[in-house]
Amino acid sequence: MAAPETIKALEEKAGELRYQVIDMIYAAQSGHPGGSLSAADIMTALYFNILNVDPGNPRDPDRDRFVLSKGHACPIWYACLALRGFFPVTELRTLRTINSRLQGHPVAGKLPGIDATTGSLGIGFGQAVGMALEARMIGKPCHVYTILGDGECDEGIIWEACNTANKYKLNNLTAIVDCNGLQNDGFCRDIMPLEPLDLKFEALGWKVRKIDGHNMEEIVSALEEAKANQDKPTVILAKTIKGRGVQFMENVRGWHGKAPNQEEYRKATEEIQGKK
Repeated sequence: MAAPETIKALEEKAGELRYQVIDMIYAAQSGHPGGSLSAADIMTALYFNILNVDPGNPRDPDRDRFVLSKGHACPIWYACLALRGFFPVTELRTLRTINSRLQGHPVAGKLPGIDATTGSLGIGFGQAVGMALEARMIGKPCHVYTILGDGECDEGIIWEACNTANKYKLNNLTAIVDCNGLQNDGFCRDIMPLEPLDLKFEALGWKVRKIDGHNMEEIVSALEEAKANQDKPTVILAKTIKGRGVQFMENVRGWHGKAPNQEEYRKATEEIQGKK
């Protein structure tokens, strides 16, 4: 279990990352703030506590792998990589500009630390299963993590990949579902009801844990437990709030893929930084 001072440091880091997400999307006047902010605490725990990765050796064959299956939320991934030291923080403001390494969806080979090109929903999850299977077949010690959205679970490839992971008992695979309840066109429950997600994953042979996706202690505990699991793949169903950390963005569908204007940027960054 992580020490209280570790949890506090991670919570502070999540605030830094949320600021960078808003800043780069404002600079680009394009991007996806809602799902980036909902995943910020999970991503913080991964990149600053859990993942075995080295910015000085980003292609280490024994490194852990991470795949952002909900690729549109790449601003939070870019922020993590920059603050972790994979590339300069100043480069974040080149998001979505011509010739930038920070594309609107992650592209493998563009940036150090990006192991999978994602964007077409569901494909990243399938890639993560393939990475875990490869590691199993050739004896790599790495663990594979992937984050997908609850709306993304509408895609049939998600469930095909689940079956594959179960068949091969990929205990080196952890999936985290960012259950923020919203997708581009509305609430997930209205677009394509998928509950109970926990029973669906369990029926397909996965170990399931449900957590508060904004409680850092729960997040770290669940990720540590998943890495220690020796029996089967693990899925963590993390209940989150789309736009978390910026009150006027929270649980509002319109902030799925919209950049703030100057006044909205001011309000958002002041709130994240704790100013009144």
